[in-house]
Amino acid sequence: MPVDYDTAVTDFEWDIPEDYTLPSVIEGHAEAFGDRVAVTFLDDEGTRAERTYADIHGDMNRFANALEELGVGEGDRVMHLLPRHPDVFAVQLGALKRGALVVPCSAMLKPKDLSFRANDCEATTVVAHESLVDMVEPIVDETPIETLICLDGSPEGWHSFDDLIDGEGTEHDGPDVGAQDPMSINYTSGTTGQPKPVLHRHRWMRAFELVNAPYWWGVTAEGTDAPGVDDDPDLDEELLWATTGTGWAKWFWSPVGVGITTGARQLLYEGDFEADEFLSVMEEEGVTRLCAVPTQYRMFTQTDLSQYDLELTEALSAGEPLNREPIEAIQDAYGITPRDGYGQTETVCLVSNYPGIDVKEGSMGKPTPGLGTTIIDTTEEEEVEPGEIGEIAVPVGNPGTFDSYYEKPDLDEKTFSGEYYRTGDLAREDEDGYFFFEGRADDIILSAGYRIGPFEVEDALVSHEAVAEAAAVGSPHEERGDVVKAYIVLADGHEGSEELTDELQNYMKEETAPYKYPRRIEYVEELPKTSSGKTRRIELREREKEKFGE
Repeated sequence: MPVDYDTAVTDFEWDIPEDYTLPSVIEGHAEAFGDRVAVTFLDDEGTRAERTYADIHGDMNRFANALEELGVGEGDRVMHLLPRHPDVFAVQLGALKRGALVVPCSAMLKPKDLSFRANDCEATTVVAHESLVDMVEPIVDETPIETLICLDGSPEGWHSFDDLIDGEGTEHDGPDVGAQDPMSINYTSGTTGQPKPVLHRHRWMRAFELVNAPYWWGVTAEGTDAPGVDDDPDLDEELLWATTGTGWAKWFWSPVGVGITTGARQLLYEGDFEADEFLSVMEEEGVTRLCAVPTQYRMFTQTDLSQYDLELTEALSAGEPLNREPIEAIQDAYGITPRDGYGQTETVCLVSNYPGIDVKEGSMGKPTPGLGTTIIDTTEEEEVEPGEIGEIAVPVGNPGTFDSYYEKPDLDEKTFSGEYYRTGDLAREDEDGYFFFEGRADDIILSAGYRIGPFEVEDALVSHEAVAEAAAVGSPHEERGDVVKAYIVLADGHEGSEELTDELQNYMKEETAPYKYPRRIEYVEELPKTSSGKTRRIELREREKEKFGE
């Protein structure tokens, strides 16, 4: 489904009905194609389950009825701690039907992280899977949590989700909620400090339906006009798979914001990542559109892709920029080019390699229609010239972005006082309008007067056969201010040595501008990551300050 980009940008309109909510979307789907399978669920123990749109609609309303009986109502905060599960949509949508705000939490968090979130947003209800109950119980007495609901179990003191939805009624008369009403509090991943509570309204899902779906995934909801798109795929013949977990904004970006809003069929797989297993699942289930993270694509390319006869027509990547090696490997194996998409917990997809674009290696793509995404000076609100590094920014008030942090007026004032919402991410634009990611604003390396983005260094390093992962940070230096320091996780079969360090440094001088090569290299077993899998360069910078001073 190639996109006419110029037409899409010129003719795009924000069509967001006042009464738009996710529950109302499900009601429409259940009426129009209730027998369509919405979710095919698999796990690594062989469990298989399906839910149609009619199933989700009925369970949504039954759960909303149960929440009403439990005293959960409009404006209440409902945390959830769930694996990928066939009933996760019913849980989320039932809470939204009550007018409550869902607060997603990842199973990778620790009890102290859950306690911070519960106290910060004053959550009174938690829905957790039976396997994750032990993470919640230690924090109940130190938080506002009063109501405990368990999926796939009924521990003492907990209500059973299965029992709550075990009824005949399939309707719920909830509060009058619309597009401008609060929907979710999604906490940022905390790469540079405490996670921030991003408040989104129901309109956020409509923004995904209008932007992420057609201009990144290449699918369009029935009855939705997408300027620049002439040939919509048949949703009955597509199977979408986003490998994200339920606790992240990416869950709303794709499984909810694209899969559910458009009425597509999608796959959920619950199991630890293993490249051959994931490829086998794709082959057996007939996945046509995949969205995975760069690390997963890198691991795919470590196996023999020729073993798998996939039906993939689109491959998407998100989370961090995708390096050239996996892009080329997927191209060679399946004749499709993985397409990056960029955005944040606070936004929809701001920049993407849209369907039909000529993908440039290392590029995030071009600004998606309707957002006005640009690159501005890091200190002034002036757009930078092509080739200059600046901060990715979006005009304040755009429907594709959030409009507040939950009950954080001081943070709101700081964030929205100017003309632009500053993402904190750095990029440069080439002469053709393509954006290239350069790292977080805090990650930029200043060395002997040069501004060096860490990603270009890391991208070149991982193209060497000895390097599995890399992180580049500034390391204090008496003469240069900072020098580039590379932390490297080696690929299997390679060992760190002075000889390898010399080889990598010489290699980098050929692959990048000579001033960008890492003058310091350290080999490590793993890189520090946030619970969402993003590299915590701030931690690495702190290590360098301890070693070499400010």
